[in-house]
Amino acid sequence: MPKQTPIVIGIAGGSGSGKTTVARAILKEVGANRIAFLQHDAYYRDLKDLPPIQRAAINFDHPNSLESELLIEHINMLKNWQTVHIPVYDFTTHTRTAETIKIEPKKVIIVEGILIFVDPILRQMFDVKLFVDTDADLRFIRRLDRDITERGRTTESVIKQYLSTVRPMHLEFVEQSKRYADVIIPEGGMNFVALDMVIARIESLLQEAHAKTS
Repeated sequence: MPKQTPIVIGIAGGSGSGKTTVARAILKEVGANRIAFLQHDAYYRDLKDLPPIQRAAINFDHPNSLESELLIEHINMLKNWQTVHIPVYDFTTHTRTAETIKIEPKKVIIVEGILIFVDPILRQMFDVKLFVDTDADLRFIRRLDRDITERGRTTESVIKQYLSTVRPMHLEFVEQSKRYADVIIPEGGMNFVALDMVIARIESLLQEAHAKTS
């Protein structure tokens, strides 16, 4: 019997909007054993050949800072039931580590990232496109907390980056990509009504895919 083609779900939204919370809710309800989870953040380009000063000057909120072509390749491999090894990115040095994470193919592929709806080739790969829409002040507070506690940044550097690149790139790219979403989820993981609807839709797609191959 042929295997069913995996369902690919994209979760976009601004930095700190709650994309990961939404992804985790789907993982919990649909079942982690049925989901391959990819984060666009893992695909930042390796800057090991640049001196530290130049690395820090890179606009990490621009689409060009991410190796989306590798992400596209990995999604295609997973859709063909092939195992992939995703990069592990070190945000303190802006380089990829020697390690990779093995991701096995599953019936559902979830891809999460702020810029995944910007690239037209990547955007067309999603069967369901979700956009998590959260107020800018909440997003900034969450980003500030994350970058200090998880990425070793200072408050001053986070604020500087937010004003110089995060906010302008959000307005130019992320906010504009919202129009491509099938579903817009206000308040992210706290919107239980929207999450219930999304999870029900995923289950329905899984049943339809199973029926086609049975």
